[in-house]
Amino acid sequence: MRSLTLHLKILIAILMVLGISVTAYQIFVLGIPVTEDATDDLWNIDAKVEFVASAKDPVKIQMFVPPLSRDYVSLNESFISNNYGVSVNRVDGNRKVTWSARRAKGNQTLYYRLVLTKRYTGEKSKVKGPTFRDSIAVEGPEKIAADALLAPIRQHSADVETFISEAIKRVNNTNDDNAKMLLAGDPSPAHKAKIIELLLSIAHVPMEKVHTIRLVADQPQIPELWLRSFNGTDWLYFNPETGEQGLPTDRLLWWTGDDNLITVDGGKKANVTFSLNNSEMNAIRLAKLTDENTNASFLDYSLYGLPLQTQQTFMIMVMIPIGVLVILILRNLIGLQTLGTFTPVLIALAFRETGLGFGIALFTVITALGLSLRSYLEHLKLQMLPRLSVVLTFIVVLIAAISLFSHKLGLERGLSVALFPMVILTMTIERLSITWEERGAGHALKVAIGTLFAAALGHLIMSIPELTYFVFTFPAILLILVSFMLAMGRYRGYRLTELMRFKAFVKADS
Repeated sequence: MRSLTLHLKILIAILMVLGISVTAYQIFVLGIPVTEDATDDLWNIDAKVEFVASAKDPVKIQMFVPPLSRDYVSLNESFISNNYGVSVNRVDGNRKVTWSARRAKGNQTLYYRLVLTKRYTGEKSKVKGPTFRDSIAVEGPEKIAADALLAPIRQHSADVETFISEAIKRVNNTNDDNAKMLLAGDPSPAHKAKIIELLLSIAHVPMEKVHTIRLVADQPQIPELWLRSFNGTDWLYFNPETGEQGLPTDRLLWWTGDDNLITVDGGKKANVTFSLNNSEMNAIRLAKLTDENTNASFLDYSLYGLPLQTQQTFMIMVMIPIGVLVILILRNLIGLQTLGTFTPVLIALAFRETGLGFGIALFTVITALGLSLRSYLEHLKLQMLPRLSVVLTFIVVLIAAISLFSHKLGLERGLSVALFPMVILTMTIERLSITWEERGAGHALKVAIGTLFAAALGHLIMSIPELTYFVFTFPAILLILVSFMLAMGRYRGYRLTELMRFKAFVKADS
């Protein structure tokens, strides 16, 4: 007996831990929203390209577009132009669009449009990058100034990250004569980045220039320069003005390297204007769209991977254990008497279509008429199987009659009575009749009311949209329910109704 108890406890613990672990993984790692009302940002980015084309020469415009390799995923990407050929190529880790035309004249306008969102998966592909670089050749006073700057940088740093941060701070120090010497009167961000790259190259630390766009709606945008270095496992991003590490979450990497955003052959006065706006979309719908646009397939092994019609069926099925748990609590802890465990749950499912009030009325009418027929058949001394067959046929005829008259009267809700489980109604009538004969009309009425109450409560709980979404999205919750049911299976204590029943006895004894 003791080994059996230990076995049960271990089984309960395993199911509980497994259910909690899977659910936590879905929520915190995959980032699946806990509520159906959760929304995520959807960004719409327009890059407007304007230039003046030469009338004599062919036109070729090249512009960097986001690589969308890790943190963001594209839901829609379009290149809007008139009489231009379009091609997209990857060059040195960047993506570049090329518009081309044989002839163009005057002012020209092209558009690049992107709809994107955060990559909706906890799994990210491994990245690669350089961990060593050769030194940039430098001589004369620049060499002396660089060595003078590197000495305190090495002294005040402990690793690559702090070395880069310290180098950025030193170059941005306007009171440092060595920094002034290297900057040579050009304090622009691009030139500062060039000096920082020089210092890091002498220490054989690789560095790349990255150009980002801020995801801020309704504000003019220009590409913002950042620096990054690979530490062997991931890219580390640094602010070139302050040396602070970490790329803000509202930055979208557009391209890397020293090249300009746009180059134009056969034209002049090229200009790119960015405009951004954002909207919100249901998080699960957005996750499904994201899943379709990537190879992550993080929804493949969830119920959302099923066909839509099958999903609707499973939304009902996954709620049946919730209804069973409600009945289990009502019977084992409260002491409510019902006609079995599953009868109230099946009746509760029928209430989903008929509505609670109308469903209770229909159930009462059909059961009362069925009991009357069952009482009449008892006088005929029929065996159980023929008797049940007659009652079942009578229920079918009765349901058909109710549906017909409801339709004639314009009460379309009455047509849903056909969804009542006929076999369950037949067995309910049979069991109520037996209870009536064995324990009296009062007890049979109490059991019938208990069954209706349990079915109504189960229906109300099973119909909560938030609960339906949560169980359907995180089906591992059912493992936690099973562990709770197993724990209740060994409960041998008093029911709540029994405590009330013996209350007078306890007072008399005291």
